[in-house]
Amino acid sequence: MTRKERFDFVIHYFQEHAPNAETELLYDNPYQLLVAVILSAQCTDKRVNMTTPAIFEHYPDTKHLAKATFDKLFPFIRSISYPNNKTKHLIGMAQMVEKEFGGEIPHTVEELVQLPGVGRKTANVITSVIDKQPNMAVDTHVFRVSARIGLTVKATTPLATEKQLLQFIPEDLVHIAHHWLILHGRYICVARNPKCSECGLKPACKYYQNVVMKEEIKALNEKRRQSAAPAKEVKASAPKKKAPVKKAAKN
Repeated sequence: MTRKERFDFVIHYFQEHAPNAETELLYDNPYQLLVAVILSAQCTDKRVNMTTPAIFEHYPDTKHLAKATFDKLFPFIRSISYPNNKTKHLIGMAQMVEKEFGGEIPHTVEELVQLPGVGRKTANVITSVIDKQPNMAVDTHVFRVSARIGLTVKATTPLATEKQLLQFIPEDLVHIAHHWLILHGRYICVARNPKCSECGLKPACKYYQNVVMKEEIKALNEKRRQSAAPAKEVKASAPKKKAPVKKAAKN
C-alpha cells in the first residue's frame, strides 16, 4: 500500500464511521473555547468540562477575566494540571485580548500565538474549530496515531507531523481530520495496549502489520507446534519395596 493509498483508506473510513467528529470540550463562544483549550494542555477534556462552568459564570468574558487576581481565579483551576501557570496564562491572555484586540478573540494563528498560554497547537485548534480553517493541531494523540498508522514517516516533532499530514489530507477535511485522529487516539489507538481488535484501520495500519500481526502469527505457529508435538511417554515407576523390619534379638 502506498502512502497516498493509506491516507485515502483512513479518510474514507473516518468519513463513513465518524462524519460528525468534533471537540469534546464544552463551549458556547470563541472566548470559552480558548479558555478550555488553554486548560486542556496535559489534562483530560472531562476534567476541563467539570471546571469551566464555574469559571464562565464568574468570568463570562475577557473583560471580567482581565480584572481577576491570581488568588481569586486559582481556586477554580486548582484541580487542573499545572494550575499556577494556567491561572497566570488565563489572566494574561484576557488582558492582552482587551488591550491589543479590543476584547475580541483573534482568529488567525499568527495573532493567537501572541497570547500567553497559546502555542501553535492551541491556535490551530481555535481556528480549525471556530472557522474550519485548514490548520492541523498536533497533540500527543495525533502525533502517536499518525506515526503508528504510517501517515507520517520519521516525523520527530509536532511541526513535522503537521506538515506531513497537510501534504495528503484535502484542505476541506483538515479541520475534521484533526478530531478524527485525536478521538481515535483517545479511545482506540491508546498509548499502551492499543485496541487493535476493535480498530477498523488494521488493513492500512503499519503498526498492526509490522508488530501485532507478526506477534499473532508467532503465537499461532507456537500453538500449532505444541499441538503437533508427540506426547512424551510416561513410564510408571515400580512401587518401592519396603525395607524388612529387623526383629530385636532375644536375650
